[in-house]
Amino acid sequence: MTSFESTVKTIPASIGKVFAMLSDLSNLERIRDRIPEDKIQKFTCDRDNCSFSVNPIGKIAIHVVEREPEKTIKFETCESPIPFFIWIQLLPTPEDNTAMKLTLRAELNPFIKGMISKQLQDGINKIADAIVLIPFD
Repeated sequence: MTSFESTVKTIPASIGKVFAMLSDLSNLERIRDRIPEDKIQKFTCDRDNCSFSVNPIGKIAIHVVEREPEKTIKFETCESPIPFFIWIQLLPTPEDNTAMKLTLRAELNPFIKGMISKQLQDGINKIADAIVLIPFD
């Protein structure tokens, strides 16, 4: 497995609010207008599942496999050209903010790894940046 980690981000909200928001995928509906339609189509979500199509990759569907309250949320693909797992790790900070780090792990053969490693690293950092901008109130 190849791992890609985001930098640690600080979210200006309590860990309880952050966990509640991120552990329920139906909350993605609140930020749907920020998703670029030229990049992502056929977006659907519910509490445990999210699916969408990305050009030129195709359909990606993920689901929540584990929730550890106010610590970790784990996702895995149920449909994707490349199977992967994503973990969201949360830690409270003294200022009642939340520190967050994303980890993506994927089974990549050496040829594919060389072709897409940069895009996966950039992608995990962009997702982390987008999460920080979510209104958690």
